[in-house]
Amino acid sequence: MSRVSNGDDEQKGSFEDRVQVWQDGIEYRVRSLGKGSWARILRMARKPTAVEFKQTCIVCGIGMFILGLIGFLMLVLMDNVLPSFFSWLTN
Repeated sequence: MSRVSNGDDEQKGSFEDRVQVWQDGIEYRVRSLGKGSWARILRMARKPTAVEFKQTCIVCGIGMFILGLIGFLMLVLMDNVLPSFFSWLTN
């Protein structure tokens, strides 16, 4: 028997095919995750010791302090030292 196909059936089939291809791609990437350089990094990863964690927090804190200081100095420059130069920003 021949089947009469309308546009809806063709679109539905092509959508299912596209979804299947998309799903196959995701499954392939998940399966290959354990084979590449990422897997090596994940295998080498470990929980930091208390000393390492403390050092990391100190270094990050110093970095945030320095960035905040730079931002504050820029604000002081814009408001007090060179207001005429930066007046175009507020208009």
